[in-house]
Amino acid sequence: MTYTVRIVDAQLREMLAFAGFVVIEGPKAVGKTETAKQLAKTVIRLDTDPQARELADVSPNLLLIGEPPILIDEWQLAPHLWNWVKVAVDTRQRTGEFILTGSSIPKDDGIRDSGAGRVARLKMRPMTLLETNHSSGAVSLQSLFEGQQPLSVDPGLKIQDIVNRICVGGWPNQQVMDVNTARKSMKSYLDEIANIDLQRVSGKNYNKNKVQRVLHSLARNVGTKASNSVIARDAAEDGTPLDRKIVAGYLDSLDRVMVTENNLPWTPRLRSRDRVSASSTRYFVDPAIAAAALSVSPSKLLGGEIQFLGFLFENLAIRDLRVYMQAFSGNVMQYRDETGIEVDAILENADNQWAAIEIKLGQSHIEQAASNLQKFKNKLDISACGEPQFMAVLTATGPNYVRRDGIYVLSIGSLAP
Repeated sequence: MTYTVRIVDAQLREMLAFAGFVVIEGPKAVGKTETAKQLAKTVIRLDTDPQARELADVSPNLLLIGEPPILIDEWQLAPHLWNWVKVAVDTRQRTGEFILTGSSIPKDDGIRDSGAGRVARLKMRPMTLLETNHSSGAVSLQSLFEGQQPLSVDPGLKIQDIVNRICVGGWPNQQVMDVNTARKSMKSYLDEIANIDLQRVSGKNYNKNKVQRVLHSLARNVGTKASNSVIARDAAEDGTPLDRKIVAGYLDSLDRVMVTENNLPWTPRLRSRDRVSASSTRYFVDPAIAAAALSVSPSKLLGGEIQFLGFLFENLAIRDLRVYMQAFSGNVMQYRDETGIEVDAILENADNQWAAIEIKLGQSHIEQAASNLQKFKNKLDISACGEPQFMAVLTATGPNYVRRDGIYVLSIGSLAP
């Protein structure tokens, strides 16, 4: 199968030039191994090679011999290799020696060295619309930060296209599948997470039905700040809420296998005494996980679940914005204060410049979203946080342009880093 170029490719190449080893972290089947293999000269597969796993236990130093970069795939299956890699890097005093990939984060056992000064970490997420050839790439976020205005035609995506992309998701192996086959694949993926992966990373024998109910609740609450208590009540069986400590354990394990990725709050100084919410907004790493957890089809989403579809579109947009911003060392957060004013995405680049984006599925909500952005800006202490580089409403369809009030209207099918 021909390799599909990923946005993280350039980041991996750059990191290998300055770090002794690079750790690529991301959910299962996101493409970490194939991406790493594009640059690796020696490949060690701990997940599929029993001999490699045995060597990791009895003679780990033998796994560190070969032409660099040496790829150690699914390193978390032998977490003690971390310190062996660190020592090897210290001894060789060269960059680009190892690439480690992992689809879960091992618990800190107090034995592994931090790797500070030797390691670079690269987050890998499912494919964006640009990477699946569903975005024209006509509007660069980096260019917007540099002052370029978004003037481009409608990229041609329709709501049906967006719904299909939500249900298919951004996993590489699902891009050649039709929507129904991809949905079945996604359902199987979730079952594997609930039945095997969460047990492995936690070391506990989780109740699979309870895990499924928590996933179901998270899907219903995607794009919200639902607390653990809300999730526990929502995942109740026969009217009895789940124990909050149990739910907290499930949520921690879902974070560690990188299925969930919540959006942290942006806390600027305000002109008023209103308080900014310190809680995160709940998202999955890809909206297809939420769709699979609830077994919703494109026809069901279009037929009577329009409000929920809006939340899934928001998750899709957050996924793509995270990948695009990471490409130039930026990140994505969110804002909400006690008066109810909220902004779906606050983008920050490496120079601490920022932008605000409201995410709306339909064109009919653009006016309301633009008004909300103006109210939000008026609350800020601009002397402390600076002027936004731009404010925008991100929609599912339509052209890219600048409104009379200076707010941009962007189409998700036009975006690129």
